[in-house]
Amino acid sequence: MPSSWSSARDPQASRLIIERAHEELVAGNLDDHRLQQVRPLIRASWQRAWQDRVGAEGLPPIDLTGELLEEYRSQHPLSGAIDLIRSLLLPGSADDSGVVVAVGDHAGRLLWVEGDLSQRMLSGEMGFVEGANWSETTVGTSAPGTALTLGESVQIHHAEHYNRLVQPWSCTAAPVFDPETHRILGVLDVTGGEEAVTPQARMLVDATARAVESQLMIARLRERAAPRAASAPPRTLHRTRATLQVLGRDRARLEVIGDGGESIIELSARHAEILLMLATHRQGLSAERLAELVYGEGASADTLRPEMVRLRKVLERVSPELVPQSRPYRLSAQLETDAQNVLSLLDRGAHRVALSAYPGPALPDSDAPGVVELRESLRGTLRETMLSEASIDVLLAYADIPEGAEDAEVLRLCLEMLPARSPRRAGLVNRIARLDE
Repeated sequence: MPSSWSSARDPQASRLIIERAHEELVAGNLDDHRLQQVRPLIRASWQRAWQDRVGAEGLPPIDLTGELLEEYRSQHPLSGAIDLIRSLLLPGSADDSGVVVAVGDHAGRLLWVEGDLSQRMLSGEMGFVEGANWSETTVGTSAPGTALTLGESVQIHHAEHYNRLVQPWSCTAAPVFDPETHRILGVLDVTGGEEAVTPQARMLVDATARAVESQLMIARLRERAAPRAASAPPRTLHRTRATLQVLGRDRARLEVIGDGGESIIELSARHAEILLMLATHRQGLSAERLAELVYGEGASADTLRPEMVRLRKVLERVSPELVPQSRPYRLSAQLETDAQNVLSLLDRGAHRVALSAYPGPALPDSDAPGVVELRESLRGTLRETMLSEASIDVLLAYADIPEGAEDAEVLRLCLEMLPARSPRRAGLVNRIARLDE
């Protein structure tokens, strides 16, 4: 861990006063005298969040996932500076650095989240993960979002955060500017305990931002000085974003957002099964294999083909880019699914976000073999992750959904993790007793 992460100064106002002032502001009491004891920077940010009707609890939306996230950040101006950022903010072993370092874009969406492994697991519980939107208009006062709003580095101590889920943390962030246009390109953030909000931490984050800007300028000057050689045209981002929602739904919902606007349709059960299989088998499927995944073992490809014709006609009206190719059947355009999104969140340690993004099993009425396999795999992964990695708060939330409510092992683990005097213990004991009858 860098020597600059030394112990931080206490916040200017006591935590108790800040918490009470926050409660009054969230309740709409903007004239409460305690607000005057909160730093002006924080008070102004809270008021912006209140006026924008930002929730004081809840998780940030995940705006970028999967291939869309990978493609977007590979072309982001800060992608070439990641090694420099790591060397300055995470020297040595990042996994035990004691802090989490994040790099976001100009809109507050986190593109890279690295650093201490245990801290990343904990911060993932509040949705501090790659692809999440941490703008001030989304989560209220936080170092990344507020630094982008103000265009300067900021430090946010514990209870100064607007969202209560974030209040156990402290953070320092600084915007990164385009060295020529001076527009904001993104933001650098260090999140952790008191060590993340020392004066030294702010100086280091600021210095790193300026170093990144210098590197960007040097790279541009070298590019202009180099002789121009024939090269392939630059890649462009996909302009259409399509999402297939299958969790907790008997009829899947296909949402397509592109230059022409937004289209949302409900698919028939069979079309949903086919599209889900193609979305989760990106390498493609033969007609025979796809027929087996949808209709069952021994099904003929001739049974599948008429349904494929009908599906193509539906997709041609909504999004021609999604029309499947054949031999093998495959999707050439990107199609995300909410099922894969939950798996990705679990893999990144965002257990609370993953649980909130899981409204129920995938296409619960479907008996297509491929759908059944995906449904059970997701259920199993969710359960094992909850049992082995989730915090007590998240595990209790899992115990309240159908998948965990009748699971004696889950309930017993909750009982084991709860403090001896927790008022929730009695209810768990009764639930376990009923299951044991």
